Amino acid sequence: MDFKPNYILSIFLALVMSVSLLGCEKPPLAEMENARERVFQADNDPDASLYAAGTLARAKNALRQMQDEADNKRYDAARTYAAEAISLAERALLDGRLGASRASEAASDNNLVSDLRKEIESTERNVNGARYNQMVLDYDELDKAIVNVHNRTDQVESDQAEGRYQQALDRAGSVRADLAEINQKVAGAVKARKK
Repeated sequence: MDFKPNYILSIFLALVMSVSLLGCEKPPLAEMENARERVFQADNDPDASLYAAGTLARAKNALRQMQDEADNKRYDAARTYAAEAISLAERALLDGRLGASRASEAASDNNLVSDLRKEIESTERNVNGARYNQMVLDYDELDKAIVNVHNRTDQVESDQAEGRYQQALDRAGSVRADLAEINQKVAGAVKARKK
């Protein structure tokens, strides 16, 4: 019968030791610091911010969750979120480099500026043809729009030369939209005259 008290005492001691061991678990400081550094690096990389904003946001979220888990002494979960934050930050950096490379290729391979200049010349010919044929249009407005398009194409050229490829592509798209609007006005005047 004295077997039971020793058995109960053994179980009690085992429980006390396991609880004390759980309480002694240490936070994954090295992993957490590495995660913070990688996310900081990605967050301060202009290409990652521009071309991988979604991935970067997920990395920051994993970093916040890591800190919450560490604050609540759930160190295994904190370690998991640290690994996730590192992986996402590295992915954002890689996607940023790829995005910048693609934008660079798109800006240079498409002869971005020279094509825009040709489109502007074509639009100017359309406006001058409408003017010559005395189409009813606000030519002062159209002339101002064409000057504006020339100025913004100069900015596209500057962006391209300075390596701001995404900005160059965005501006070029805006210039093309304005050229299309000018051409639509001319086409509308031609159509109205034929009626």
